[in-house]
Amino acid sequence: MAGTKLIATNRKAYHDYHIIEKFEAGISLAGTEVKSIRAGSVNLKEAFCTVKNGELFVHGMHISPYEKGNIFNRDPLRDKKLLMHKREIMRLAGQVNRDGFALIPLSIYLKDSKVKLEIALAKGKKLY
Repeated sequence: MAGTKLIATNRKAYHDYHIIEKFEAGISLAGTEVKSIRAGSVNLKEAFCTVKNGELFVHGMHISPYEKGNIFNRDPLRDKKLLMHKREIMRLAGQVNRDGFALIPLSIYLKDSKVKLEIALAKGKKLY
């Protein structure tokens, strides 16, 4: 991809889920969170996405506090709003309500200086 820089990937997602379809979403972030992401201090291991009141949120994505951020730093595990078209969100919500489907973040990257999150509609593997 031209003009993109990969920041972090969720390798565990490929092990625990069958990836069915991938989507790109923007993230609503504070300034110090963007600086931490640019520094590469983000963890997607336990992250998942939910649809609530027609809006898409990512839960469990850990963005470490920015060292020089002092009072402007936010909670590292706060829920972050994802930015997608309403039609796409409603379609995903319908598919997630079916049995065994989940929305899982796969990677976070910079695309033309904007932070983007690649999410996947996935079906859980039966791991015994």
